Amino acid sequence: MISQKKIFRSNGKLLLTGEYLVLKGAEALAVPLYYGQSLSVTELDALGDQHVIWKAFTPGDLWFEVEFELPELNIIRTTDSAKAIKLQIILLTIKQIKPELFQEGKSYSFMTHLGFEPEWGFGSSSTLIANLAQWAGVSPYTLLNLSIGGSGYDIACATNDQPIIYRLNNLRPVIRSAGFHPAFSNNLYFVYSGIKQHTDDSVKMFNKAHENNDLTAIVDEVTRITRKASRTKLFDEFCQLMNRHEEIISSLLLIPSVKFQFDDFPGHLKSLGAWGGDFVMAMTELSDNEVRSYFKGKGLQTVFAFRDLIKTGNE
Repeated sequence: MISQKKIFRSNGKLLLTGEYLVLKGAEALAVPLYYGQSLSVTELDALGDQHVIWKAFTPGDLWFEVEFELPELNIIRTTDSAKAIKLQIILLTIKQIKPELFQEGKSYSFMTHLGFEPEWGFGSSSTLIANLAQWAGVSPYTLLNLSIGGSGYDIACATNDQPIIYRLNNLRPVIRSAGFHPAFSNNLYFVYSGIKQHTDDSVKMFNKAHENNDLTAIVDEVTRITRKASRTKLFDEFCQLMNRHEEIISSLLLIPSVKFQFDDFPGHLKSLGAWGGDFVMAMTELSDNEVRSYFKGKGLQTVFAFRDLIKTGNE
């Protein structure tokens, strides 16, 4: 006998300001995306041994598969050991928080569907955590902190349908609506760099480089930039704020700004997420066709207009 299938969905995310420094208490402007991930869970009567069967799909194909043995959640077989171990940690954390969840005599079938390519960095892990937390009836922030860790801004985007200002106060998330739906949204584009960055590694390097440094003044300045950028109605002011933000992070990381890779671009550029990859925000008065043509000429095909990517709460 098969119980009713349960389905959950969470939003992807982008961080427009506050990368790296959000972990130090800076306020960050974060936006939820139309693209996200869904999770379906089916509970079955176990005929013999109990198992968890997990299948993960990208928009085009089966991405990852694993089978766990219950109750210990030992890995029986998988197509990707690294992903299986990460998932095992999350499921074991759920079991620790809520031990009654995996019932005796039951097996479980999980299926996930990403609405975006996993290398884009839109939040394959955060949407998974948020979906599993909904299924388990636990706090997604608790699940994140006890399993894979992170600032939690991506969890906030997963569960909100409008841009937010996010900060950590003594490691606790503080979230408020940003009201970010700029009149100049038609001048903003998001371009995939073609390179997937591993945020965890980048953050570890940043923290190690600045473990003995007092970043209070820089954190305060980035918070001011975030607040002004979320409120301004002027395109030029927004661009100048993003340029200053880029200068700050560039000086902290000792990495040149992304604008030097596209020095002939008619507009402004800001790195998003872990520097050196993932997405870039382009700010320009070029037409939509001109923007796409420019980046296509640089070998970059994945370009989103603001209106096609970001949830503003005004839909």
